[in-house]
Amino acid sequence: MQVVLDNLDVVLKAFGYTIALFLVSGTIALVLGTVLVAMRVGPIGVLRRFAATYVTLVRNTPLLIVLMFFSIAAPKLGIRFTWLDVHIGQWDFTSFFGAAVAGLSLYTSTFVCEALRSGVNAVPLGQAEAARAIGLPFGGVMSQVVLPQAVRASVPPLASALIALLKNTSVAAVFGVAEAVSRMRALTNNFPGDRWEIFVAFALGYVILVEIVSAIAIFLERRWRVA
Repeated sequence: MQVVLDNLDVVLKAFGYTIALFLVSGTIALVLGTVLVAMRVGPIGVLRRFAATYVTLVRNTPLLIVLMFFSIAAPKLGIRFTWLDVHIGQWDFTSFFGAAVAGLSLYTSTFVCEALRSGVNAVPLGQAEAARAIGLPFGGVMSQVVLPQAVRASVPPLASALIALLKNTSVAAVFGVAEAVSRMRALTNNFPGDRWEIFVAFALGYVILVEIVSAIAIFLERRWRVA
């Protein structure tokens, strides 16, 4: 454990990248997931089929393959993140970070979509019909009537999807992003005699982050609980 304490600044910076990946990817995934669920339950057949096909394909593809696509195949197709070159103090957000965010966001958005769709199905059909009867268009029905109730009903599965995202950020090491798992691997290589202590310290860090997300989800679930 002394090795971790001696390199505490490196460990904290690594978890900082993990948190940044989680926050940026989670925000984008929530937005994309909301758009996807609107397409899946919408009246336009082409968009419904496109969203259903996209969710089925991406959700059933291993995350590592999705990330490797952005690492290897996407640049050959002209999809590059070279425009991303932001430096904030000791934090560097480069094209590797952007590629990791893209892969994590697109992958997680499918699970967000399905979580929200379960919430949409829990909203009584009569409420949507009443909203249409007073003249609200489909966008108004979704944004003002259906989605607010669907989100309240979807907090537990949404929390599960975001917790999975938090743990999936560990796969971003394939891009060379210096997040927690990448730094853990470097420390275990440099200090093989303290391998178990390093593993325990980083595992404890992930447990703390997951518990924070779980606590926020429990708070929102209780606050938004329907009487």
